Amino acid sequence: MADNSPGVSVLWKTEDWLAVWLGFIIIGIILAGLTVKLPGLKWTTEGEFASIVQESEPAVDKLLADAEGAGEAGLQTSLAALKSAFAGKERKAIGDAAKAVGDAAKAAKDAGLKKKAGDLARLVGGNAGNLLPKVFSAANFQNSLYLLIGYLVCAAAGLALLGHSPGKIVIGFPVVFLIAWFSLFLAGNYTINDYGLEYVLWCLGLGLLISNTVGVPAWLKPAVQTEFYIKTGLVILGAGILFGEIVQAGIYGIVQAFLVISVVWYFCFWLCKRFGIDDEFSAMISSAVSICGVSAAIATSGAIKGDPKKLSYVTSIVLICAVPMLVLQPLIAKKFGIPDLVAGAWLGGTLDTSGSVVAAGALISETAMKIGVIVKMSQNVFIGFAAFFLAVWWTCKKCADVPGGQKPSAMEIWDRFPKFVLGFMIASVLFSFVIAQPTVAATKSTLGGLRTWWFALAFTCIGLETRFGELATLGGGKPALAFLIAQGVNIIWTLILAYLIFGGVFFAPPPL
Repeated sequence: MADNSPGVSVLWKTEDWLAVWLGFIIIGIILAGLTVKLPGLKWTTEGEFASIVQESEPAVDKLLADAEGAGEAGLQTSLAALKSAFAGKERKAIGDAAKAVGDAAKAAKDAGLKKKAGDLARLVGGNAGNLLPKVFSAANFQNSLYLLIGYLVCAAAGLALLGHSPGKIVIGFPVVFLIAWFSLFLAGNYTINDYGLEYVLWCLGLGLLISNTVGVPAWLKPAVQTEFYIKTGLVILGAGILFGEIVQAGIYGIVQAFLVISVVWYFCFWLCKRFGIDDEFSAMISSAVSICGVSAAIATSGAIKGDPKKLSYVTSIVLICAVPMLVLQPLIAKKFGIPDLVAGAWLGGTLDTSGSVVAAGALISETAMKIGVIVKMSQNVFIGFAAFFLAVWWTCKKCADVPGGQKPSAMEIWDRFPKFVLGFMIASVLFSFVIAQPTVAATKSTLGGLRTWWFALAFTCIGLETRFGELATLGGGKPALAFLIAQGVNIIWTLILAYLIFGGVFFAPPPL
């Protein structure tokens, strides 16, 4: 009898393995020292920058007084120059003065002043340079073109091995890339970013707009490869999930993150099953609520080979809920006098992105912002563990469903296991324990940016593949209801834990 097993060709003829190799190749190229100049898509209008300056003036005055009291002459001089630049209202001069404050902060001996001055310098200096003309400059378009060519080569080569026509990919891919570029541009605005309206929302929204109005032409469809883009991005994501950050986050953050994730995930999954929602949908919703929103939903969907339409649905709910939570939770914390430590831990355990935690925490205090980031960092690190265990659980579950009732063999489990999850974990282990930390720090930003572009392509494709009617009727509204109820439980449970862990009930409050 002929042997129809794929043999070693499975290593280059399956989407999972190709995503692993492509992710590793990209990581390897960056580690080898290739400089990738990603297009800059952040922009701050003149009015927005004027508001930043106005809001920063009291902080400059306080830092100036503190620097004088601490005998930090260099920092004092640079802050005085920044205050003078504020009065002059010239954006470039303000940016230069803020950069000088950042340089002086690095040499400061007082740890508190060093951090506060550094944060201020990044806020003011960074936004001073985020000019709209720079986004549309020839140099930035050139960087965008180089990135387009690089991603096109990667996508066409990988998809060709999967049997797709490279010519058709070359025709359609630039359009998908352009939609992703414009989405990242919209999300790059200071105010839009401050409201937590992330690029994922714009990619999905623009894709949906096109698919539900003019439609997706046949020549574009070969380049709409959601799964391939997501899996490649997830392998690269592994390089940013560092085990060492668990230790840095502190034992309090770890304890809260573990209790939030374990309790909320199982409650949400149980609730979804009570509503008659399928396991695939339930797992994505549970991870999104309990771990960290969009990133956790993406990782879970990949680990269980979820339906992109369901991922799109869950992502939409997460992003819709994120904005009111970002605004209302700080207001509630202030209204009821919740201690800053507790409030920060509450925000870190419930808001779905690090950016939203920083923004919401800043509305309360620096202490709240710092604790919030610590807790959020703890939860982010659990993404890798969650993805791995969900992949194992899902694979075993699928194998158990095989007709005949026989116990699945180890080889059958291996064949069904999503290989890109292994790539994700290998990258995480290498960047946590093998690769030198200075190298990890030097490549973090570039790899993070490259990963974002893969995810942007993926969510653009999800939008292009989805009809509004399908999203509206998916699950009959039950998944949305389950998400909202679980999110409400998450908010209450996390607040209780924050009081018990950071409020001095069981442990002494952590020193800051």
